[in-house]
Amino acid sequence: MSSAIILLSGGLDSATVLAQAIAAGHRCYALSVDYRQRHRAELVAASRIAALLGAYEHRVIPLDLRAIGGSALTDDAIPVPESPTTGIPVTYVPARNTLMLALALAYGEVIGANDLYIGVNAVDYSGYPDCRPEFIAAFQTMARLATKTGVEGAAITVHAPIIGMSKAQIIRVGTQLGVDYAMTVSCYQADDDGRACARCDSCRLRREGFEAAGIADPTRYQS
Repeated sequence: MSSAIILLSGGLDSATVLAQAIAAGHRCYALSVDYRQRHRAELVAASRIAALLGAYEHRVIPLDLRAIGGSALTDDAIPVPESPTTGIPVTYVPARNTLMLALALAYGEVIGANDLYIGVNAVDYSGYPDCRPEFIAAFQTMARLATKTGVEGAAITVHAPIIGMSKAQIIRVGTQLGVDYAMTVSCYQADDDGRACARCDSCRLRREGFEAAGIADPTRYQS
């Protein structure tokens, strides 16, 4: 059985990707990053999801991105927008996916896992530049150049299996694979109990996804 690293945020998308990787026959090492994000309830959700879906291991790595700031998710002085905005929104965390994939790459090299999974999406998303296919392709090229594993000829593959799916398609796939979306937290400003605000962009995309999929929304809202 091949081993794979799965970046697991605790949200809808990454939970679906973990289920896909398990269904593909991998021994899955779930990796979450505690970057001192505003919505920390997602880390609790990630732990529950890893256990429910049967990840071989779940590890949380601390990485203090509040030391850099620059995002509504890492700086409490920047409010989370509650209506659609133009351009790249302030919820974009500078270089977040680059940093997380780098950690997954390092972890994978240590345990001999050449498959890295990430739940980025370029269809129903907020316009983040590090959710595009071009970024994934560039990172994979870098990964093969920058590691002992890659230099010695092993194929390192970055999988982004939901990158071209709509939110509704993701929900349907995850439902078929047994994902309990009531356990996931997608909200940018969820409370300590993981209840969603129902107002932020992430809540909007999630709610619209369930509506389009024709599946009842199991999200717990604050009011």
